[in-house]
Amino acid sequence: MEEQRILFTGGGTAGHVIVNTALIPYFHKENWQVDYIGSISGIEKELINSFDYVRYHRVSTGKLRRYMSIENFKDPFKILKGIYQSWKIIGKVRPQVIFSKGGFVSVPVIIAAWLRRTPTIIHESDFTPGLANKLATPFAKRILTTFPETENYLPAKKTTHVGAVIRKELITGTQAAGYQFTGLNKNKPVILIMGGSGGSRKINDMIRKNLSILLINYQVIHICGDDGIDETIQKEGYVQYKYVKEELNDLFAITDYIISRAGSNAIFEFLALNIPMLLIPLSLGASRGDQIVNAKSFKKQGYAVVLEEEKLTSETLMKSLEELVLSSAVMTHKMKQNEMLDSFNKVIDVIESTAKNH
Repeated sequence: MEEQRILFTGGGTAGHVIVNTALIPYFHKENWQVDYIGSISGIEKELINSFDYVRYHRVSTGKLRRYMSIENFKDPFKILKGIYQSWKIIGKVRPQVIFSKGGFVSVPVIIAAWLRRTPTIIHESDFTPGLANKLATPFAKRILTTFPETENYLPAKKTTHVGAVIRKELITGTQAAGYQFTGLNKNKPVILIMGGSGGSRKINDMIRKNLSILLINYQVIHICGDDGIDETIQKEGYVQYKYVKEELNDLFAITDYIISRAGSNAIFEFLALNIPMLLIPLSLGASRGDQIVNAKSFKKQGYAVVLEEEKLTSETLMKSLEELVLSSAVMTHKMKQNEMLDSFNKVIDVIESTAKNH
């Protein structure tokens, strides 16, 4: 029997990798050979290298910018180089199927796969498709969506709504481990601050500006991002981390409220864990607006309080937090009523059937 082989791609931010990290262990357990194509130095390399059984391949990538830059003239050549490199890797690995989570690194991979006649499955997490996935859509075999409404933006014949793929280990955290890791206690509720894989300077600064007030009634876990740590701040009830991996499930176990950006993977994980959330989506000036639409959808369903970044002040932050706390019981009740689709198994079924028919 021919060995089963799968190749994953996606990167640029943690959101373009997390679903892959949820799926990879399953295929390894089922004795598939697992390979990954990512960028030379993106966050995906760090996250995937934690799987010692995955072969990581680096390719040249351009950045899909929506603004004028001299780099825009160089990037087509980087993408062409990436297509050639991916074409060679796919020819060597010979996967039956490729699974892509998007991000600019995925575009040359999916085009190369199309040239090799290797079927690609794209998973789109956001309410509206990202630019990379829009460019890659004509070359993909199947497209899977997290939000049901996303199907309206994509070709109907190849698009299927499957829901959010949640990392199973997130529900295995324990309060004992969370309190031990952070040094916090059960005396006050815990607020977890998350600004995305790169952190958020605006959110970080506003939290620290109001930290003394917050610590009167709450304890704060602050995940700051790569350059967000401020070692001059040493306060009881406040802990800060650059990035949390293995211990994140334990932090969730002791979290009462979350203040976060509105990346799709993250907010669906909060939903699965029934944690009330205050979402501060990236503004249109800093993004294509996908987080704004994600946040509006969750607010409409009663899962979140939303504060626009342009309106973020000390006053609006504290007012929104108060609204979150007052509505948390109703919010949690609505979250528990949400029937999360068995998305993990649905995605597995699509991947396995696509590979089988290749």
